Amino acid sequence: MKAPIRQVLGIIVGVCLSHSVFASPSDPYQLLQTVADKTFSQIKAEQIKIKQNPEILRDIIKQQMMPYVYYKYSALKVLSKNLRSVPKEKVPEYTEVFREYLVTSLAVALSYYTSQEVLLEPARNVGSDKDISIKALIKDPGAPDIHLAFRLRIDPESDDWKVYDIVAEGISLLSSKETEFAPVLRTDGIQAVIDSMKKTNSAPIKLETAAKK
Repeated sequence: MKAPIRQVLGIIVGVCLSHSVFASPSDPYQLLQTVADKTFSQIKAEQIKIKQNPEILRDIIKQQMMPYVYYKYSALKVLSKNLRSVPKEKVPEYTEVFREYLVTSLAVALSYYTSQEVLLEPARNVGSDKDISIKALIKDPGAPDIHLAFRLRIDPESDDWKVYDIVAEGISLLSSKETEFAPVLRTDGIQAVIDSMKKTNSAPIKLETAAKK
């Protein structure tokens, strides 16, 4: 049986989160590996504090992961063809709320981290590519391997590689959010999507949910 999707996301998030500020923006493989190392180390070092105040996970994500997430691109990709129906003046608010939504979702997912081993595929020369996919494998003793793919592209504003999507066992995070938001957009409009994300963002992080399978 495959691991629950939230547990999978927790492991995925850890990999993304651990990017270091010292990683070379020209090397997406080094970026992923270094970010993973840095984030997991901080989570381990602050376990006592996190148990006392799970909201610390949000801070870790904002500090260690979000600088390497292309959230503006992700936010617009989730809207897909529905973007044309969104009033232009609502796009900035939606994008910023989506950023916080990602932080919240990743904080919840990180509560599932239990030191699984993440193996990235051998690095290759990406040449002049601006959009790439890097495969990874999660190895967890006593459980089937989980196949991942991190999608990265060059952010033209910073000229750095950034993660914009994660595919777990063939399921794209962005595609799943697009499917979730699309009917709400069509029926109630962008404000309903924004309000729904704000509701999620305002919920406290609860570590006890991580223990439930």
